[in-house]
Amino acid sequence: MSREQAIAAAAEHFDSGDFLKDLSRRVAIRTESQLYEERKPDMEAYMAEMRAALEPMGYVCEQFPNPSPKGGPFLIATRHEGDTLPTVLTYGHGDVVRGMEGQWAEDRDPWTLTEVGERVYGRGTVDNKGQHSINIAGLNAVLKTRGKLGFNSKILIESGEESGSPGLADFARQQKDKLKADFLIASDGPRISADHPTVFMGSRGAYPMDITCDLREGAHHSGNWGGLLANPAVILAHALASITDRRGQIRVPEWRPTTLTPAIRAALAECELEAEANGPQIDPNWGEESLTPIERVIGWNSFEILAYTAGLPDKPVNAIPGRATCRGQLRFVVGTDPEDIVPALRRHLEREGFPMVTVADADRGYMKATRLDPDHALVQWAANSIQRSTNKKTAILPNLGGSLPNDVFSEILGLATIWVPHSYASCSQHAPNEHALKPILREGLQLTAGLFWDIGDGTLPESW
Repeated sequence: MSREQAIAAAAEHFDSGDFLKDLSRRVAIRTESQLYEERKPDMEAYMAEMRAALEPMGYVCEQFPNPSPKGGPFLIATRHEGDTLPTVLTYGHGDVVRGMEGQWAEDRDPWTLTEVGERVYGRGTVDNKGQHSINIAGLNAVLKTRGKLGFNSKILIESGEESGSPGLADFARQQKDKLKADFLIASDGPRISADHPTVFMGSRGAYPMDITCDLREGAHHSGNWGGLLANPAVILAHALASITDRRGQIRVPEWRPTTLTPAIRAALAECELEAEANGPQIDPNWGEESLTPIERVIGWNSFEILAYTAGLPDKPVNAIPGRATCRGQLRFVVGTDPEDIVPALRRHLEREGFPMVTVADADRGYMKATRLDPDHALVQWAANSIQRSTNKKTAILPNLGGSLPNDVFSEILGLATIWVPHSYASCSQHAPNEHALKPILREGLQLTAGLFWDIGDGTLPESW
């Protein structure tokens, strides 16, 4: 039995339609973690689906309650082949964002897998059911070909990532022995482009905050009081405009990174960020002017306004609102102190003359920024394995532009982390019309089988 046979078995799993059958069952389970109380039975059903896939592969599965009252269950699946063998941890999340029924093109049902050309529509096809399904299938292709993995495998499935992974950090501390491994290989997020295999080793952090101007109780007639009462929506608009300049360049000094080092810039210089023809195009005059597009999204911080509310947006009336508020977010890289993000903004607003504008942590936690050196031996080994399987050069990113609970693995469990994404930037995750691309799914199965084959073949670098 050979590496090529394992890769061929993974491809056949897709070509036969079996992979999409598995994914169809999983997409049909409505695991919306924002509706956790309502979806508890669905979370249990998804864990049962995972056990049904993993136990025939020789995994011992244990389900655990979440230490947080706001989070769903965890599943740890373990296949132990030898005390002297390396142990690889794999992670995925079974929860998804809201289905957004009625908003999908052609009235598609988000809970029904729908094939249209090279696209496969459905909630969770890429975030994250499709991605961890690829990893499970890749492991199975190696097992069926070699009869064993050649290493020890642990798989962690959570059910709350889309709600900020409540309880995950505490669970990792409590179950540190059960999750003990040598390194992590997992999948989430997009490739640098649809046809370009990619690895990344961490993620930007995400810090949500509520920025508010609350001047008085209730609203007052805009004719009788116009010109007499300060308008909180106008004041807040000016306060928000002070945070960046007109092209989105950050003006809060503490939010401007110092960690875009020559080494990181050199690594990013080898990666070209390509906008997909069917997705949004990069705005050339937006973001930090001195940086390339890929440096802006991978190596720099960005401030975003996610929502802004004043008065009654759906039914405006002739009244000056008493209050205006917005949900802001800082996407931040390693080197930005998350404990100082909100205090730094408060200091900035005071300096700019907006003491009446308040800043508070949002009602969900933040995700930390993490990064592994692109020259790490394990990173180079993984990139070479993927290139060997695909005959394509692998893009190596220090971190993802989005956010993941990677700090749980890198800091709490102390692991080197390798993420191999099986999606692309225009996949519409977190929105109506979420979809996977068949070529990426098929290639993902192949490169994953090759990656796991190589681990069991004893080709890991000596310094891993």
